[in-house]
Amino acid sequence: MYETLTFTGGVHKSEEIKELIEDLGGLILQENIIQMEMVLNMAVPLNDVPRIEEKAKELLGTLTVAPMAGSEIAIVSPTLARHHLPHAACDISEYLREFGAKDNMVGLARGDGKGTSGISEEEKQLIEEHDVAIFALGSFETCIKTKAFLYDDIDIPVIVTGAPDIPIEELPGADAYVGGLGRIPRRLRRGPDVRALDKLVETVEQTLNNKKQEMSMDPPLVPAIVVKNSIENQVPEIKEVISPTPVTSQLDGVRVKLDYDKYHESIENVVIDGKKLSEIADIKKSKMYDYILVKINSESSLVEDSN
Repeated sequence: MYETLTFTGGVHKSEEIKELIEDLGGLILQENIIQMEMVLNMAVPLNDVPRIEEKAKELLGTLTVAPMAGSEIAIVSPTLARHHLPHAACDISEYLREFGAKDNMVGLARGDGKGTSGISEEEKQLIEEHDVAIFALGSFETCIKTKAFLYDDIDIPVIVTGAPDIPIEELPGADAYVGGLGRIPRRLRRGPDVRALDKLVETVEQTLNNKKQEMSMDPPLVPAIVVKNSIENQVPEIKEVISPTPVTSQLDGVRVKLDYDKYHESIENVVIDGKKLSEIADIKKSKMYDYILVKINSESSLVEDSN
């Protein structure tokens, strides 16, 4: 079992904690350097967490548990058009990243107006490539309730945000609802805004933990972070990708930011524990920029194959 952690500290001597992570058999999920500060998301064996805590203290950095690290979240707005975008969506994205999340903004093509809004099958498939979807809606209760059809048949956990307080029972298809995050023409910096964002973080973490517990009943054949590490070590083209997190971890797979048509065979031939990745995972073209999406088969697939 791995624990996902976030280290925040100075760039000076940061190589020491990276080397320790490698020595412990852990993995670096994401690294961001802002001027002289480094934010490092990692996954380390559960029993070795105290050693990482000791090293973080020695480097005068801070170490926090990051349940969102190693997951990919879709933040869905009715539209990315300037006149309609709930301003909270941008702040939601920025705030979640502070807690280790890797998120993508998704704007629906026909989302504006409760009478004309809609969602296409391709948009649903794109959203369902993620671990969790957050639908950032607006300020009016009737509008939020009317737009429940946008997510009522999405196959991943859905969290809805909006301004009013609405009982979750009145939003069919939603797994959770967080109020206080409507459409406002300013940044979310005031006390009530920050408390609402903290509530959203708590809700996302709980939703991910619930999904992890459900997956533990039939876990992937190999951890997603092992697949990520194997691809990075065996596919040299990954080093040429300039996009952030060229191999993005998900709970049950990874997104590889290489063109599917050119590189899917290279990904399929990655070897893990003596088996090709194509033997233990479903590898297909993503709806996002024709990237490569890898979904790891669960342990029950071995029983099904034997039958």
